Order: sequence, then structure tokens, then C-alpha cells
Amino acid sequence: MKTKIVVIGSSNTDMVMRVEEFPRPGETIMGHGFMQNLGGKGANQAVACSRLGGETAFIGKLGKDALGENTLKQLAREKMDLSHLTQTGETSSGTAFITVNSHGENSIIVDSGANWKLSPKDIDEANDLLQEAALVLMQLETPIPTLVYAAQKAHSYGAHVVLNPAPAPQAPLPEALLKNVDLLILNETEAEQICGIEVKDENLKQCFLKINEIGVKQVVITLGSKGAATFVNEEIKIVPAHKVEAVDTTAAGDTFCGGLCVALCQGKEITEAIQFACAASAITVTRLGAQQSIPYIDEIK
Repeated sequence: MKTKIVVIGSSNTDMVMRVEEFPRPGETIMGHGFMQNLGGKGANQAVACSRLGGETAFIGKLGKDALGENTLKQLAREKMDLSHLTQTGETSSGTAFITVNSHGENSIIVDSGANWKLSPKDIDEANDLLQEAALVLMQLETPIPTLVYAAQKAHSYGAHVVLNPAPAPQAPLPEALLKNVDLLILNETEAEQICGIEVKDENLKQCFLKINEIGVKQVVITLGSKGAATFVNEEIKIVPAHKVEAVDTTAAGDTFCGGLCVALCQGKEITEAIQFACAASAITVTRLGAQQSIPYIDEIK
């Protein structure tokens, strides 16, 4: 029985600076509390899968630069297969510049860099991983044509294909991608973008049905502090979130995706898998940062 989870996605270095107020155009201000963290939805989700007990491999692209080298060094500690996390000299590693003001609001500039160089050729070179995969998990921070190709290939090998359509897509996702997706994990904003319906309690069933119509049969919608919902046998099942004091919600969604995929690979049914994912993400929001906030399996237990 296959158990491997293959994550295809982005890896960024986050540069975070705290300020009292955002600068006006042309203004220089003083910041404080600088932090450099590893992030990127793909890498976050791969780390979550590995820490939460999944046999994990990560397919991605870094630059041949100091940030890329540091990322490789840090991810090597996470006990995952990095044989297809490759480097390119064509551009820099992905970076995100994040400014956080005293009200907790943030302003973010992302340079995708090497993430946008991930190509179908890279997927072909990782063919061995896709053949071994029980589940393939993807997001939207790498080129859509590459994801379409990867989903088709993984599906043909019998892998369960999971898509977390984040960041929320501004254009409709191609049918060629969705027809090869077995499970869609999305938040309220992403669900609204895809189904065109505002996600409210009274509209929830309509949202699920609309997403089912576009070709994806299994859907999980995260509802923030309310937990997460799925649609089973024509009935909405809501799994409540754990009550915790949130410090930083960064990577909470990525932890949820990783936890859900690990639980599914271990044979748990969907609502039980959501319970596990909710527990993992509840721990994440009580800590600062992206990957450093993701818990280990022993903490969940």
C-alpha cells in the first residue's frame, strides 16, 4: 500500500519588519523586530506533512543563491525527500517582504523568483516520486501549466490529487486541472472566488454543490475560528475549531492542509481527518512565524 505524500509547490524566504505605521511614498521610517523566516505555501505544507507523521517528498525550485542554500540546509532537517527540490541560476530564490504595523495589519510584496521556473520538465524528472505517491498536494504559487501537467500525471498513476487553490485565483481555474483533482481544500475567500457565492451558513450547501458541478467531488472549506466543513452524503458536516488565543495565523491554513493529507493517507475518513487537521492548525496560531510555528505529531497527541 502506498503511503508517500508528494508536495509540489513554492518555497520563499520571508523578511518581516515591524513598524508603528506604514511609510508614506518617499518617507523613510524606523522599524524594529526584524525576522527572517522560511515560508512559501509548498514548503510550509511539506514541513507540516513531515512533522505530522507523513512520509513526505517536496518538488520545488530555488535560486542558486544564499537564500536557496539556507533553505536547503533548513529543510534538510525536516526528514523529507528533497531530491527534486532543485536550484536554477536563471533567477533568485522566492522572497516575501512583509511589513506589520502596530494594529496587526500587514503589507506584503512577493517576488516569486525561482518558484515561477518550476516546469513540466521538472515534473518529468520527478516521475519516480509520482509513481510512488499515495497523495499529491499542490497550491497556486507555481505556474498553472505545470500544475495541470503534474495533476494529469499523478492521476494517471493512481495518486489522490489534492489542490489548495491559494492564493485565491483571480481567473477561473482550467478544466484540465480540476478534472484531475480529487479533493479541494479552500478557505472562504477562495471558495467565493471559485463558486461565485458568498460563503455564509445559509449558502454553504449551495457553495459545495456549485464546486461539485465544476468537477471536484470532495471539498473541504475552512471557516477560520468556526472550524471546517465538508459535504458527505448530501449533508454538511462541520468540525468545530479548538478554542485558543491566536497570536499569528501565518501558516495555519498550510498546517491544516498538511494535517488533513497525513490523516487521509493513514486511512482516516474525512471528518476524522478534519479533526486532526483542526488540532494541528490550532497549535500553529498560538505561535509566531511560518514554518517555525508548525507543530510535531507528539504535540497533537
